[in-house]
Amino acid sequence: MRQQHAGTDDYVPGHGDASFGVEHYDLELDYKVAGNRLSGEATLRCRALAPISRLELDLHALKVARVHVDGTSARYSHRGDRLAVTLGRTVPEGESVEVRVRYAGTPKQVRSRRHGQAGWEELSDGVIVAAQPHGAPSWFPCNDRPDDKATYDITVTAAKGYHVAVAGELVDRSTRGSTSTWTYVQDAPMATYLATVQIGRYEVIDQAGAPVPVRVVAPAARPEKDFEAAFGMQPQMLGFFAETFGDYPFASYTAVITDDDLEIPLESQGLSTFGRNFMRDDWECIRLVAHELSHQWWGNSVTLGHWRDIWLHEGFACYSEWLWSERIGLMTVGERAEVHHERVRTDDGDELLLGDPGPDLMFDDRVYKRGALTLHALRRQIGDARFFEVLRTWCEENQFGTVTTAMFVEHAERVAGEDLGELFEAWLYTVELPPLPD
Repeated sequence: MRQQHAGTDDYVPGHGDASFGVEHYDLELDYKVAGNRLSGEATLRCRALAPISRLELDLHALKVARVHVDGTSARYSHRGDRLAVTLGRTVPEGESVEVRVRYAGTPKQVRSRRHGQAGWEELSDGVIVAAQPHGAPSWFPCNDRPDDKATYDITVTAAKGYHVAVAGELVDRSTRGSTSTWTYVQDAPMATYLATVQIGRYEVIDQAGAPVPVRVVAPAARPEKDFEAAFGMQPQMLGFFAETFGDYPFASYTAVITDDDLEIPLESQGLSTFGRNFMRDDWECIRLVAHELSHQWWGNSVTLGHWRDIWLHEGFACYSEWLWSERIGLMTVGERAEVHHERVRTDDGDELLLGDPGPDLMFDDRVYKRGALTLHALRRQIGDARFFEVLRTWCEENQFGTVTTAMFVEHAERVAGEDLGELFEAWLYTVELPPLPD
C-alpha cells in the first residue's frame, strides 16, 4: 500500500512527514546574487520512525535534477512542494537511510494565505532567509516540522565581497577567483524554520563583555549613534538573560542588520535579523533586540512541537522584554503588565484561546502579550524565587528539546510544589481575560 503523508501540523498544512526524522543535513550551496540563482546538493541522514519504503520532503519552486538513496540513483516525483522519494527497500523502524538531492533554480518565498510569505528573499543587494513558520523549503529539501530537529553542515559559495552569515559557527572561509566559500557547522539540534542564510555587503562588529562571542553583521554605512543605542548593549543583555534563565545555549550570538528596511525582525538559531530601520534610539527598537535575543532560550533551544503552543515562544520572549525594561531603569515588569493587560482587555479582535489560538491568530499580538501576562500571573501566585527557578530549570531540563504546553504546566507545578490547574485553565483555555493578580 502506498504511504500517504498529508503533513504533520494543521496550523501549517502540507508540511512535514511524521514517518521519519532527519538526524543531519549537509547542504552545499552555490548562489549567484545577480540573477538570484541557487544550486545545491543536500544530503540528509534520515531515521525511520516506522517501517518505510518511501518518504516525502518539502521543497518549493526549485527543480530537482537527481536523487540518490544510499549512493544509488532513486526514483522520485516532485509535485507541488512535495518531493516523494522511493527508497528501493523497506527501511525498518530505527534504521537510517541517506538521501541526497541535487537541485537548482530561482528560489522563491513560500506563500500562505494565513501566514503570508516566508523563506528565501532577494534584497536590493543580497539575501535574507526568514523562514518562520513555513519558509524552509524555499531553499533546501527538508522534513519541515518544528519537532524534527537536526544538526547541520552548511557551505555557501557566493561572489567575493559579500559576507555570508549562517545559523551556525564559521569553521572555514576560502576565496578562489571571484568567489568565496563559507562553511558553517550547527552542532546543536535545530528546527528547519530556524536555519538561515544571510548574504550582503556587510562588516563584522565584535562586541565584548558577554559570556560568549557576540557580534553584529551590518552595513558599513550606518547611523553610529542610533546603532549603538539599539544594539550597543547586546553583551550586557545576553549576560542578564544568562543570569536569569541559565547559561546561553549556543556557542555565539550574531545580529544581522540588512541594508534594507524590514517589516519585522526575526530570530534564527544563534542569529537574529533586523532591517536598518531598527537602528533607532527608542524603546520599540530596544525591546525587539531583547525579544529576538531571548528567543535563543525560548524557541530556539527549547522548541515547541506543534505551532498551537507558540505562546511558549512569544509569551516568554515578550516577558523577557519587560524584564530588560526594568533592568535598565525604564518601566517595571508590573507597570508593563498593567499597561498591556488593559490593551488586551479592550482589544476587539476575534476571540482567542492562548493555548490553541488557531492558525489565523498564531501571530496575533495578544498571543505575545497575553502569554507574557500568563507568566506574570504565575509569578504573582508562586513568588519570585520559585518563578525564576521554574524558568531556569525549564531551560536546563529541555535544552535542545521539544516541548508542549502540558509539559510546561506539569513542570511549573512540580517546581512550585502546588496545583496550578486553575490558573493555567483561566489564562490559557478561557477566552475571557482574567484579572491581573495583585
